[in-house]
Amino acid sequence: MSLPSVRLSIDLDALASNYGVLREAADGAEVAPVVKADGYGLGAGPVARRLWREGARSFFVARLGEGEALRAALGPERPAAIHVLDGLTSGAWPRLQAAALTPVLMSLEQAQAALTLGKNASIDIGLHVDTGMNRQGLSHEDAAALTHRPGLRVGLIMSHLGSAADPDDPRNRAQLDRFTAVRRLFPQARASLAASAGAFLGPDYRFEMVRPGVSLYGGGPQERPDARLRAVARLEAPVLDIRQVRAGELIGYGSGVLAAQDMRLAIVAAGYADGIIRAARGKGYAWAAGARRRLVIVTMNMLAIDVADAAVGPGEMVEFLGPNALLDDQAHAAGSVAHECLTRLQAVAERRYLGAD
Repeated sequence: MSLPSVRLSIDLDALASNYGVLREAADGAEVAPVVKADGYGLGAGPVARRLWREGARSFFVARLGEGEALRAALGPERPAAIHVLDGLTSGAWPRLQAAALTPVLMSLEQAQAALTLGKNASIDIGLHVDTGMNRQGLSHEDAAALTHRPGLRVGLIMSHLGSAADPDDPRNRAQLDRFTAVRRLFPQARASLAASAGAFLGPDYRFEMVRPGVSLYGGGPQERPDARLRAVARLEAPVLDIRQVRAGELIGYGSGVLAAQDMRLAIVAAGYADGIIRAARGKGYAWAAGARRRLVIVTMNMLAIDVADAAVGPGEMVEFLGPNALLDDQAHAAGSVAHECLTRLQAVAERRYLGAD
C-alpha cells in the first residue's frame, strides 16, 4: 500500500473565526481581507468565498491577474469591491474595467496616466500615500497636487504601517500623524491605514477600513502566537523510515550536522520543495506522537526529525504547521515571517478544504 503524500488541510471555519476576531478588533470599521499571493498560498477563491459568507464585501490583491482571477472565483453573485495594489500599470486599464477592479495608485506617474484616462470619463481609484515606510506610495505633496482634479474619483486613501507589530514603536504614531494630515486633503474618501497588526493598535488607527492579511490565516499580529487566532493551514507528511544514528556520525549533506549522541531519526516525505524552510533545521520542530520533535535536516523532498524513543513508525503523519506546530514559531525558527511560511505552501499539490460550501 502506498504512503499518503504531503497534505495541506485548510480549515475555513478557523478562517471565519479569525475574521470574527479581526471584526471585533476593528470595532465598526469595515474589515477588507487581503487575499494576494493566492490567498497567502491557501487559495484565494475558496478563502474569499468563505469570507464573503462571513460578511466581507471588499478585498485587496497585489496583481492585476490576481484581481481577474478573484473576480472569476467570486462570480456575479458576489459583487465584491476588489482593489489592486499595483495600481494602474501600463496597458492595464481595459482589463481593470472589464473585471470591475479598482486600481490603488502608488506613484505620480500612475496618477498622471489616470488623469489622462479621466479626460474622457471619470474613473474610480484609490490612492496609496507613503507615510514613512519608504516602499511605495505618493508623497504628501504629490497627493495634494491631485486634489480637485476632474476625472478622478478618489474613493479610498490608504497607507501602510511599517512597525505595527511593535505597539510601542514611535514610528506608528509618526505614520498616523502623517496619514491624518493627508487624509484631510480627501474628505470624501474612505481611509485605511491598518493591516493585521494595526487593527489591534487602537481606535486612532482604524479609520473606516482595516485590511488584515496574515492574521486572517493564523499569524499573530505581533509576530508571535496569539491565542485569539486559530491555525488555518495544517501541513502534514508521512514517515518513510526510522534510522538509528550513532554518536559522532554525520547526518545529511556536507558536514553540517554531527550527532552528539546516539539518535533515532524519523525520515519524513517532505522538504523545501513542499514549503518547509531549510533554514529552520536545528531550531524548528514538528509534532509527532503527541510532542514536539526537533527538525534535524531539511532537503528537497525529505527531512529528518529526532523522535528519540517515541512510538513513531513508517506511514504515520507528522505535522509541520497547524494547531500543534504553530505558524509564528516555525517562522521564527527559520528567521522569517509567517507570511513567507504560508505563501511557500502554494507548491503543495494535495490540499483539502474543511468547511467549504
